[in-house]
This record gives sequence, C-alpha cells and structure tokens, in this order.
Amino acid sequence: MNSKPQSDRRGRVTLVGAGPGDPELMTLKAVRTLASADVILFDNLVAPEILDFARREARTMLVGKSGHGPSCRQDDINALMVRLATSGKHVVRLKGGDPMVFGRAGEEISACRAAGIPVEVIPGVTAAQGAAARLCASLTHRDHARRLQYVTGHDRSGALPDLDWTSLADPFVTTVVYMPARTLAALAAKAIEAGLDPATPAVAVARATRPDEEVVVATMATLPALVADRSPPGPVLVMIGRAMAEAALDTHVSTNEKASARAAMTAAISAVQRAKAK
Repeated sequence: MNSKPQSDRRGRVTLVGAGPGDPELMTLKAVRTLASADVILFDNLVAPEILDFARREARTMLVGKSGHGPSCRQDDINALMVRLATSGKHVVRLKGGDPMVFGRAGEEISACRAAGIPVEVIPGVTAAQGAAARLCASLTHRDHARRLQYVTGHDRSGALPDLDWTSLADPFVTTVVYMPARTLAALAAKAIEAGLDPATPAVAVARATRPDEEVVVATMATLPALVADRSPPGPVLVMIGRAMAEAALDTHVSTNEKASARAAMTAAISAVQRAKAK
C-alpha cells in the first residue's frame, strides 16, 4: 500500500453559519457538517444549544472574541485552524449568523488557501433576517424602503467606523447595524447630523430568535439612551428605517412596556405619513 503517514494526511476546514440563535434555523447541511466534525471552533455569539448537533467524539473549543475582556486574536484562530486541519482533522469553524456577513470569513479563507487547506462555506440565516422575521417586519417593504444595507457598528479597534453618513440618512433605506452597543450614541448623532430624521423608527434586538430575546423600540433620537440604560447582554443589532414602523411588536414587549412602545411607534408612523404628504 502507498498510503501516506497520518502526519501527512491533509484535513479540511468548513465555515458553518450557526444562524442567529434558534437551533431550528440551522440548515440541514450545517447540521450534517457538525455531525461529521473532528474539531469545532466556535464563537461567543453561537447559542450553546447549537453544539448539541455535534457528534459526541468531536472536540469543541471556544475561540470567541470580546471587546470587554480577554479574547482570542484572529491570527491565533487562523493558525489553530490551519494546524488542526494539517494534522488531518475536519475542522468546523462555527460562527453566529452567516459567516460571510461581518464574520471575518475572508481572513480565515485566505489563511486556509495559503496553507493549501481545502475550505468550504455553509451559509446561515443572518441575525438581521432572524430579527426581522421575529418582528414580522419586512426590511424591504416597498412602501418604505428602496434599498437595504448592512453596516458594522465598530472598526478593528472597537471604535465607531468611518461610514457613509449620507447613505444612513437616506429616508428610503433600511439600515441594519451589527454589534453597535458601544457606539450607538455616536452613530445616531452622526447620522442625524447628516440629515437622518430623529423620528425615524429604530429597533434594537438582543439575542435575536433566542428564548431570552430582548427588543427595544424607539426612534433614532431616543434609542441610544434606552439601550444604554438596559445594557442587554449578548449580540445586539439595530434596525433603522421607515420599514420598522409597522413591526408587529406586541408579542415581544412586556406588559409594562407596551404603552411606551406603542407611543414610540405611533410617533414614528406619523413621521412617515408626514414625509409622504410632502
């Protein structure tokens, strides 16, 4: 036989989207891939229940990054992933949402290709899609939005990134901001300064699609203070735009908060109607 020694046998890497949190939103292909993995490198944003799909013998390793404490450097994650695959392992890099949407997939794919490691990507439901579905809010409602854009809420250092503020101020766009908890006040101020109506509907969603999902309903002018006051743990995203005015929120807002939530959305809808009348 001409079989190669174990140390020379190349493994492979699969980037898998875990979806926004609800395990039932995983794709069938993602579930099958977890069941075949030798090692699973997962992020902080991945709901713990997702790992129940892994086979019992698989090794699971948390390699999450956090802006609030010690975390793994991206270069270290890349090196670990390549080293494990080079030893012959099937490595699954499990990411919250979709790997290709603010998931640093490009850096990890480049590292695999540079090392000659086969790499595959299995997409997942993005956090934006999951949150919008839970709210029954069409991100591209044809009466309110002509365009949909995803932007990041922070740069490599964790600070507010340099964005196209005129684009955010467009009254006919729905903007989804990923991970903006620490920069939301500055982002709102910049967008309003660029022309965004302060009464524009805005919704923050923490831990979208999970049992402990938390929703904060407001306008762009008032949302930053509400989010700062609650300081919701876990992944947060913010959806901004007229399309959010018709979100079905009653099932997501506690009894004590329904009145204020309805008042905020009524004001937002009135602002939309005034804009249409112009």
